[in-house]
Amino acid sequence: MPTQQEVFGGGLAVVTGAGAGIGAGLARHLAGNLGMTVIAADVDESAVRGVADEEHGRGGRVVARVVDVRDPDAMMRLARQVRDEFGPVRLLINNAGVEQFGYLWDVPPESWRRVVDVNISGVFHGIRAFLAAMIADGVRSHVLTMASVGAVTAMPLQAPYIMSKHAVLGMVECLHQEIARIGADISVAAVLPGPVASNIFRAAGGVESGDIAAAEEHRQAMLAILEQAISADEAAATIMEQAARGEFYIVTQPETVHAAMAARADQLAHRRAPAPHRSRFAQSD
Repeated sequence: MPTQQEVFGGGLAVVTGAGAGIGAGLARHLAGNLGMTVIAADVDESAVRGVADEEHGRGGRVVARVVDVRDPDAMMRLARQVRDEFGPVRLLINNAGVEQFGYLWDVPPESWRRVVDVNISGVFHGIRAFLAAMIADGVRSHVLTMASVGAVTAMPLQAPYIMSKHAVLGMVECLHQEIARIGADISVAAVLPGPVASNIFRAAGGVESGDIAAAEEHRQAMLAILEQAISADEAAATIMEQAARGEFYIVTQPETVHAAMAARADQLAHRRAPAPHRSRFAQSD
């Protein structure tokens, strides 16, 4: 099997949502361990510049770019600037994502739009901005898109997020087929992480009316699950190891994520309604 260094070493990568969490871990791993030039894109300027400065101090090359993945024109400008300044992109990681808690009927419309615009449209804008040039280059390249174990499960009080990750997984599965159809030398993969240490639950949207307490109780439950989380750096190493092998469904915690995938397949095959949710990552499991 090829190593990460053999597949990715020395190339050019673009990572969205690189200011924190898995995105920051990926930027550090790609630059520090694989010697890649990493364009770290994020809407939070101070966060992404902090990641770039930190890695620069270690000798890695991370270039911060402030961009909102919700803006298709901004993503197109980023793609042109990256190509003009650094050359062909060999690895695109669509990672930017946000969370939302609350009963679906309590979720404010603007919070719903935020999840859709970042988690779903942000992926589309990244693919649209970068992929045509990657195809035209005709050189082996890779597109990794962050879904979630939530893409194969259902969970109360997180419907907008869960919906968005189901949509992302479907989008990436279609993209994989489209790339195969045209015969482009591009590896497409969907990443389904389990709990990874990040600020995503603290930064998640809540509700302003209705059952506010239920939304906040669920936030606390998810924060408790993070006590079982792996680090962003560990997740990045695991993700890139599987990417180097050419895996399509990339997971960070194989035992539990594979079990969730199997349970989903079994539920659909037997046409069972969703059962009451019990996290596979809870401490009592």
